[in-house]
Amino acid sequence: MYGELIDELDKRILELLLQDSRRSTRSIAKTLNKPVSTVHDRIKRLEKKGVIKEYTVVLNEKALGYQIKALILINVVGRHIEEVENDLSRYENVLTVLDITGEFDVAIIAVFHSMDELDRFVKTLLKHPYIRQTRTSIAFRTVKSVVNPPL
Repeated sequence: MYGELIDELDKRILELLLQDSRRSTRSIAKTLNKPVSTVHDRIKRLEKKGVIKEYTVVLNEKALGYQIKALILINVVGRHIEEVENDLSRYENVLTVLDITGEFDVAIIAVFHSMDELDRFVKTLLKHPYIRQTRTSIAFRTVKSVVNPPL
């Protein structure tokens, strides 16, 4: 089903880590009724293969004062797309930079404390020599947001 990348035991280990990435190897082994050494070796293999990229904490944007989440579509002078994408990646409030097809070249998702902050950000973008146009949409609420693809 998952080819050589992961099997059912790997999937069960990953599901438990997705629920709580701080969960101990011993706790996972106990839940799955497997030896600790087996679970440890599986996790190390998944890390080495790049299936597990990192362990992290998911922060609550609103609790940190970010009241606005915006999707900003950006039209770029063609040969400078990668340069602009790299420039956009340097902004701390930019959560996602996507190289896209269609009418626009780049899409970003960014968070802001206020409308004034968003306004200043968009005006800063429009001063960039290779950004031709932006189109901003504000998200009223997040219905679904996941970091990981389905197993």
